[in-house]
Amino acid sequence: MEISGAIKKIGETQQITDSFRKREVVVTTEEQYPQHIQVEFIQDRTGLLDGYNVGDKVNIGFNLKGREWTSPQGEVKYFNTVQGWRIEKAGAAGAKGGGNASASDMPPMPPMGDDEDDLPF
Repeated sequence: MEISGAIKKIGETQQITDSFRKREVVVTTEEQYPQHIQVEFIQDRTGLLDGYNVGDKVNIGFNLKGREWTSPQGEVKYFNTVQGWRIEKAGAAGAKGGGNASASDMPPMPPMGDDEDDLPF
């Protein structure tokens, strides 16, 4: 999947645990009713956002992730994450964004195993 728009906000890299880090970017779509979409980049892909600035028009390749969680009270809730794996300047026609020559050549990241081990597929 891909989303296009202008960067509204770029967050700092957050070290969540010793082995997990993430960085978030908010992109505003350019349509009749603009949407502000938060995309997270994880692990080594956090560096893909280096060299981008607020206002840059970009295309972001992403995976839509979803998971189910059951609270201690037995209530089932669902969470979605938009997880980016590629970013490039809009209109670059094959150019690599952010000064990272391999950014758009990278395949989508496989699912993280820690919270998905209980899925039936």
